[in-house]
This record gives sequence, structure tokens and C-alpha cells, in this order.
Amino acid sequence: MKKMLLAAVALGVLATPAFANLQLAQKYACVACHSVDKKIVGPAYKDVAKKYAGDKSAEAKLVAKVKAGGSGVWGPIPMPAHPQVSDADLKTLVKWVLSQK
Repeated sequence: MKKMLLAAVALGVLATPAFANLQLAQKYACVACHSVDKKIVGPAYKDVAKKYAGDKSAEAKLVAKVKAGGSGVWGPIPMPAHPQVSDADLKTLVKWVLSQK
């Protein structure tokens, strides 16, 4: 019983960052326009990760783009600026998006 409890706690700890980052995306309503695996209004997070794979400057570019907003990269619909999101939360969200497979 003790081993099962420890295993459950370990799995919970390991799964928390992915879940927490999805919660962060929900908190800031990112999921109104984006999904992990399919296009809604904006691109799927997996498509963003694929597009920027191997780009060492991707994190900084995407943090700036989310903060300031932008258009033209994924089509004509602009992404509004999100100045209310803290830089720390933006970095966490962008890292999570770039980690999607």
C-alpha cells in the first residue's frame, strides 16, 4: 500500500507541470482561440511547436508576440495583445507550447 501511495504521489508530481501549464492557458483564455492538437481561430500548439522546432530564438520571439499581439504568420486574423500576462507566465506558457509534440 505504501509503495502504491508513493508511486501515485510521484506520478502526480511529474504530471503537474503539464497540467499546470494547460491551466495557465485556460486562466488567460488562450484556449478560446488555440487547442493543443487542432486549429480553432489560431494555430494548434503542436503546429506552433513544429514550426519553431530548432529555432533557438523561438521562445523570445513568441513571448514578445504574445505580449504585443501580431498577425500575418498564421493567416489574416490577428492575435490580440496580452499585456496583462506576466513575463513569468508568458515564458511558462511559451515553453509549454514549444514542448508539444
